[in-house]
Amino acid sequence: MAQTDFLTWSMEQDPALRSTIVAVITLDSSPDWDRVVEMMDRGTRDVPHFRHRVVSVPFGLGAPRWVADPDFDLSWHLRHTALPSPGTIDDVLELARIAAMTAFDRARPLWELTVVDGLADGGAAILLKVHHALTDGLGGMQITAHIVDFTREGTPRPEPPAPPEPERLGSWDLVTELLEDYGSQARGMVGRGLRSVWPATRAVVTDPVGAARGVLGTVSSVARYLRPITTTASPVMTERALGRALFSFDVPLEGLRAAGHRAGCTVNSAFLTALVVGLHHYHRAHDADVESLRVTMPLSVRRPDDEMGGNRINLARFALPVHGGDVDDLMREIESIVRAWRAEPALDMGEVLAAPLNMLPPAVVGSMLEHVDFLASNVPGSPVPLYVAGARAERYYAFGPTLGSAFNVTMVSYLGTCCLGVTLDVGAVPDRAVFEECIRTGFRDVLGEKSDESVS
Repeated sequence: MAQTDFLTWSMEQDPALRSTIVAVITLDSSPDWDRVVEMMDRGTRDVPHFRHRVVSVPFGLGAPRWVADPDFDLSWHLRHTALPSPGTIDDVLELARIAAMTAFDRARPLWELTVVDGLADGGAAILLKVHHALTDGLGGMQITAHIVDFTREGTPRPEPPAPPEPERLGSWDLVTELLEDYGSQARGMVGRGLRSVWPATRAVVTDPVGAARGVLGTVSSVARYLRPITTTASPVMTERALGRALFSFDVPLEGLRAAGHRAGCTVNSAFLTALVVGLHHYHRAHDADVESLRVTMPLSVRRPDDEMGGNRINLARFALPVHGGDVDDLMREIESIVRAWRAEPALDMGEVLAAPLNMLPPAVVGSMLEHVDFLASNVPGSPVPLYVAGARAERYYAFGPTLGSAFNVTMVSYLGTCCLGVTLDVGAVPDRAVFEECIRTGFRDVLGEKSDESVS
């Protein structure tokens, strides 16, 4: 298990830091159950970690191992249920809320899929629950695009690989594998070190001042990534609890893109600005003033040749300005801050940064995260229609873990619509209806809309 995956696995010894992702895909009809089973059987062969369980190394000598589950039973991971008709998206989100708060069976692979029938007009939904150790948001979209279809009739695919051979490893086997991995990593480090000796030596000789600045810049960057945060910036969202509440809404992608273009900024900056403006309204509703709020934002370092799944992100934590001034000026401020963090030298050091964190007690890691005000993630989705076992996907919502913050907002773009899934810590945000209206108002302000028609 990679160090970044290990971090998401180990931190949830604190239940408030559970790293569960729940995706909700609404469908125009009920999918064919036999095709769902076939799709997931093929998917678990193409992405072997979906047939793997996590096994700890004795005495905590290293990161846990992904091991092919000798007792893998696909039927245990697949469920089929129905709502009293006509069901609504709120009924589906209640099922998703319970799933998000329920721990995984650690003796099995870390995923579950539920087909929910009974929505209005013959619609249905898919609930896919996965542990963050399996994948990040972008990796999840890659996996989705790999296993679903692009036509209602189905997409021809090659024969899937054979399932991984089941493994029953004893303690000594795990320690032996760990030592072999350490040896391989050491050889790789030596090789990379030798390859970098000449460029580093040349840099020191030809530009000693620049080389020194580079080293100091990297050290400073790492310090910014790992700095402890001991107080919550928000004077309102200060409590934390184990309860969760979910809600979703939609925003037109073209409208958000136009808002960003209006200020010379990106869609991501328009997204963050809408959240910050909404939070400004929320704090004013509580007669509280706040100048800045801290956000945790996953920054992807995924490369085209990376394997599907796993975590190829760095969690950047930084402050964003909050005020009721000109929206475009605020957006440009936010764009500048995010650009600076994307340029941090530590961004590509996820494995290096995660390793020391994995050696800390979970309570210490938790204290670094619980004072962050919110978590925001922007995941590019599919620009073309997706089909699940004969049913067309209408919306794709992702509800990410709060990881100690007051709430998580994950935006997935799909077919010209930004689908926003919000996970609330009910201790931090007990007044969901007020909060939801404030966030919607923030998006209307950024879009320049006076009605609620574009924020549904």
